[in-house]
Amino acid sequence: MGICASVSSSEIHDDSYGDENSVYHRKVSTCKNGSQIGSTHSHAGSKGLNQDSAILYQGYGIEDGAFVGVFDGHGKNGHIVSKLVRNRLPSLLLNQRNAIAKITSSPTNNAQNDRKTETYDKSEPNKNFFKWKEACLSAFRAMDKEIKILDSLDCSCSGTTAVVAVQQGEDLVIANLGDSRAVLGTKTEEGMVAIQLTTDFKPGVPSEAERIRKCNGRVLALKEEPHIQRVWLPHDDSPGLAMSRAFGDFVLKYHGIIAIPDISYHRLSPNDQFLVLASDGVWDVLRNEDVVAIVSAAHSEEAAAKSVVDATIAAWKHRFPNSKRDDCTVICLFLNA
Repeated sequence: MGICASVSSSEIHDDSYGDENSVYHRKVSTCKNGSQIGSTHSHAGSKGLNQDSAILYQGYGIEDGAFVGVFDGHGKNGHIVSKLVRNRLPSLLLNQRNAIAKITSSPTNNAQNDRKTETYDKSEPNKNFFKWKEACLSAFRAMDKEIKILDSLDCSCSGTTAVVAVQQGEDLVIANLGDSRAVLGTKTEEGMVAIQLTTDFKPGVPSEAERIRKCNGRVLALKEEPHIQRVWLPHDDSPGLAMSRAFGDFVLKYHGIIAIPDISYHRLSPNDQFLVLASDGVWDVLRNEDVVAIVSAAHSEEAAAKSVVDATIAAWKHRFPNSKRDDCTVICLFLNA
């Protein structure tokens, strides 16, 4: 499959925004032989600070492993929360996964865990998926608690979404919290096709709206933006959150907003060419098929993420010339580098 050797995390993510409204510096992971396996690019919208963060971590867990994530902050302190989660979540997740591995390898638990895994495998394609799923649930829960107890950071109405993917050889585990998205580019006889791997968790999704309303939260759109459903407190016209799952946003955690990710699995095949993770600013104006076509046509792996961001900015200007453009962040992970 040609997965690259590991590189240090400091080489593939940083805080180098220049000034806080500038373009996030692109980072490219490389193999020892010099071939690129991924790129990231982010551009601030017209609303102020760029609140997006991203990470591409090669050599995660195992030599042919990778961790990629896009985090879209919102609220007054959203840019701080997104960076905090970006920097902390990968280690939290790996620690949880290693802890689960130690427990399940204990001689006293082998028989019980074998039965548990065997039962689970009837509906799941890989034995390790259950362990990664449990680790994701624990890590996301711990991450939200860490944010909550920070005395120096008010996250009552600030938070971040998170879409992350963990590649372990041919196994791909995706955890999604919020309205960013993961899309797979796969080669078929008819050409490249886009496979959406996540659900956009917005308040307008019926199951999400039902949960929020059961917790006395309100879901409704403003008259000036009838196409955007938002979450409001029971008796107060605030904060108007445009996603239904997120880290932080603790004023709404008793009213249906949750930090429980949706976790899915994909077994990679030689036809799977690349994975794209992007914040909702991209998907607001580009279709999955558009993004896959842009990445496929990019002249290099290094240029792929920037090509998608450039196309997104152009699409915003064309479709919403009088609206403030959202931040746009893209990660492209090439699976057959």
